[in-house]
Amino acid sequence: MCFIKFMKSYFCIIFCFVLFSCQNRVAETPNRRDAQSGVSAERPSDSIVYAQGFQIETHPAYILLTVRNPWDIRSVLQRYVLVPKNAALPDSLPEGVLIRTPLERTISSGSVQCGFFAEFDALSTLVGVCEPQYIQISSIQEGIRKGNIADVGRAADPDIEKIMLAGPDAIFIAPIDGVGYGQIDRLNIPLIECVDYMEASPLGRAEWIRFLALFFDKQMQADSLFRETVDRYNNLKARTTNVSDRPSLLAETVYNGVWYLPGGDSYMAHLYHDAGAHYLWEDDNHTGSLSLSFESVLLKAEKARIWLLKYNSPHRMTYDELEQEYRNYNCFEAFKNRNIFSCNTGKVTYYEELPIHPDYVLKDLVWIFHPELLPDYQPKYFERMQDTDF
Repeated sequence: MCFIKFMKSYFCIIFCFVLFSCQNRVAETPNRRDAQSGVSAERPSDSIVYAQGFQIETHPAYILLTVRNPWDIRSVLQRYVLVPKNAALPDSLPEGVLIRTPLERTISSGSVQCGFFAEFDALSTLVGVCEPQYIQISSIQEGIRKGNIADVGRAADPDIEKIMLAGPDAIFIAPIDGVGYGQIDRLNIPLIECVDYMEASPLGRAEWIRFLALFFDKQMQADSLFRETVDRYNNLKARTTNVSDRPSLLAETVYNGVWYLPGGDSYMAHLYHDAGAHYLWEDDNHTGSLSLSFESVLLKAEKARIWLLKYNSPHRMTYDELEQEYRNYNCFEAFKNRNIFSCNTGKVTYYEELPIHPDYVLKDLVWIFHPELLPDYQPKYFERMQDTDF
């Protein structure tokens, strides 16, 4: 069933956040940063414009990266001390996971990090990925087929032996609050913890390209790419700033009796607003997802003008299929009026590109909510749902 396939893809993306960490630590020095304040006594952080989740400090002999704990803003999740491979190791370094850069052999737990790698030309470093069936990047699929990239299994339970055989310099992961690190904890492999998905703003998440690029000595390339993304995003956002009509919006679908929706302060909710929509949960203050009953969603969104949803299928989903998945979907006016726009994540690189290029997704959304602003645009991810698979 299309809906089941969609939710399988969705939860695999969530599971990609559950890989597991060990730490190669170097000695603490008197200049170590206080975990409560997150401020360096030695020099200020490099400029971060939108992201809240990390800091960069560039020193003559090393770069210190600090990842803030998004679940406890008083603490630090991890620190990384980056020292070039072609340089001698300094006598004194701050506390953190020592990384010699650039990384040459990496493993990624999911499609998001792979998407970032593709932007600054680091895909060639991949020697392994988790769940490649959900990564819509052709070079990775080719690498899997040729045996150049190992399928190291499920993100929630990776194959330790395959990881060891791949011999990575580091593993890129996206942790979940309160979830342990399992068998990977036994391996002496640095883990790069990426909590970009906890950023509230689309450009905040996109700015994590600057964090990741540092591990590959791709700073200048990443900074340039990010500036271009910001310019495109803000130019699109400016078009909808003064729109008089913001169509009411419903998003996503039910799974096992629960309707998972973006929180009102999530980056998706910000995208909807910047595209000129009235997201019906925009007054909510959650940055993550909401878990609601069908009845509560129907009560609030029965008359929503537009409905956006995603699924994963070899073919286009139709209204008949959607109704077969959950009969009461036909109660919504967006269903009755044939005003649903869908994204088949099995056919497009939505999950890979959304974190890096919110400007691409924003353009699709502006086209959906205000087609008069982009009359000649051909959407990249979404299409209007049809009654038949054409």
